[in-house]
Amino acid sequence: MLIVGIAGGTGSGKTTVVKEVVNRLPDNEVAVIPQDSYYRDNSHIPMEQRQEINFDHPSSIEFELLNRHIEQLKEGLPIHQPIYSYLTCTRSEESIRVEPKHVVIVEGILILQNPELRDLMDIKVFVDADNDDRLMRVISRDMQERGRTVDNVLERYQKTVKPMHLQFIEPTKRYADIIVPQGGQNKVAISILTSIIEKSLHNEPDLTR
Repeated sequence: MLIVGIAGGTGSGKTTVVKEVVNRLPDNEVAVIPQDSYYRDNSHIPMEQRQEINFDHPSSIEFELLNRHIEQLKEGLPIHQPIYSYLTCTRSEESIRVEPKHVVIVEGILILQNPELRDLMDIKVFVDADNDDRLMRVISRDMQERGRTVDNVLERYQKTVKPMHLQFIEPTKRYADIIVPQGGQNKVAISILTSIIEKSLHNEPDLTR
């Protein structure tokens, strides 16, 4: 099994890179584990306080559970991936069963920030993008998917997204084996990453454990 970590700032194009890679690989060979599914449940907090949660701080993620699930997949065991809602800031009582695959992609802004999770990865990728491009994507996404206004998004960006990016996310670029500039628009970098994964699918000894 090959564990691939794909990190990068909010709105950098990580999801696009993941989709491009998955689309280029054989069907049923890849499992994608989003970091966003592992945000801590906040059902015990009043709704007005949930809107103030800093989703860009490492403490907002239950890394213990995420790490355990990656270890279980490596052992050939299925996992029950949580379902998280940004609208309510809570976890669903339901979950998604994920079976072990030859390639497991872990995707999220903070996945390279956790040492234990990094140690589980065979390939570490950082998706880079200009701050202005990231902000535009964040505004569009948060309005469409998370019910926020432009003012809400801009306030959150200045208050938490930008400082957390500088403190916790940008520094993890030094752990990356591959850096993908321009996000999902960089077809060359995506092709290189895909070819490395394809070699693992063909049992190249230098990439498999």
